[in-house]
Amino acid sequence: MPKLFITGATGYIGGDALYAIVSGYPDLEITALVRNSDKGAKVASQYPKIRLVYGDLDSTELLTTEASKADIVLHCAHADHEGAAKALVAGLAQKEGKGYLIHTSGTGILCWEDYDIKSYGVKNEKVYNDWDGIQEVVSLPDQATHRNVDKVILGAGSGNISTAIVCPPCIYGPGRGPDNKKSMQAYQMARATLQRGKGFIILEGRNLWTQVHVQDLSNVFFSLVESALQGDGGKATWNQEGYYFAENGDFVWGDIGKAIAKAAYDKGLIKTTDIDNISTAEADKLTNYGSYLWGMNSRARAIRAKKLFGWTPKEKSLEDLIPDIVDGEAKELDIVKGHAAEAAGEV
Repeated sequence: MPKLFITGATGYIGGDALYAIVSGYPDLEITALVRNSDKGAKVASQYPKIRLVYGDLDSTELLTTEASKADIVLHCAHADHEGAAKALVAGLAQKEGKGYLIHTSGTGILCWEDYDIKSYGVKNEKVYNDWDGIQEVVSLPDQATHRNVDKVILGAGSGNISTAIVCPPCIYGPGRGPDNKKSMQAYQMARATLQRGKGFIILEGRNLWTQVHVQDLSNVFFSLVESALQGDGGKATWNQEGYYFAENGDFVWGDIGKAIAKAAYDKGLIKTTDIDNISTAEADKLTNYGSYLWGMNSRARAIRAKKLFGWTPKEKSLEDLIPDIVDGEAKELDIVKGHAAEAAGEV
């Protein structure tokens, strides 16, 4: 049986991808990198057959060794750790036979133009795609976020190593992994709204981002692993044509800010549906890099997975799940309806 080595098994993306892969290939021999015994116990409780190795992304020798033993490396732990990416490539290069490296990037890489001109809250018409626009995607400017590691992966695709990059946008929905089960962007906006007692958008709030449910995203990882298991690369394209967006359409961040405020108000968690138009500096105070997370444009079309695998996103949209996201953040913050209603003079 082929062997798979995964990083990020307790993370949101990697945990859900692991769930999908194990569900489809229960006998696949899997090794997971975990940071400590607490993380290891969580993986073991859900997947007792998985072999655990302990270390982090700076454990260069360990990463190289484990990658050299694997037929497939699924790297979901970090989009920006260049050393880890190089260590995994070095390990696969030591193999006698074919090895596959599937790396997780992110569509923050598409924000580079907004970064350059310091544009926030304004709509950008640019939309990237991974099919006839693939050459543009794999040759983005060096200053783009994640680009340095993307280049490591793209440069490794030759000889006995085949590489693929999965590039998800704003992810949402309940994860099925052993530990972290939620994402960041919309969740942190909901949390900040509850904490400040009022909704917000950045400046005009007209910027757009692309969305994907985590369980739809995991089906892209599954299809790539399935293709790699066939030995000849299967239906997938690899290397310079191995770049995969995963998305279920665009949304406007201003609309999300308003929807969060309405959901929180309807649940008696805040007193008003009114929205504040905040500055980028205020956004960064609400959460690290808030101006980037909620204020820029990142738009992509997932054509490659649809053409090659018949991939079709089937889960609910981000907008549909806003009430659930608000509920979850309120529970974590220990905010209950009765307290909020009392503060609003409703009880």
